[in-house]
Amino acid sequence: MSKPLGYYTSYTPDEDSLLEKLQEEYGSAFEKISKREKLSILMILASNLGCQIEGGVRGEIYAVAKEMTDKLSPSDQAGIMEALVSQIRWGQNAEPVHHT
Repeated sequence: MSKPLGYYTSYTPDEDSLLEKLQEEYGSAFEKISKREKLSILMILASNLGCQIEGGVRGEIYAVAKEMTDKLSPSDQAGIMEALVSQIRWGQNAEPVHHT
């Protein structure tokens, strides 16, 4: 069972916010949103956050991501997504390695 929205966000009950509205409409753990819809939201939010960060993306990262989609099970892909979200949220970011 998933934790409620307030566990992951600044949401507090009765605050009349977007988070309150989302919880009322889609459930405290987004149980009224399908897996496909959740992945779409994740993709959109990730794209938005990525556009707010300066710098580029090394070409090899696109190749690695393509290899992941081709060779990893859906469960392992979701596990990598969970690991990346945790690292992005809690600051476990490495500087890119530049191979010469």
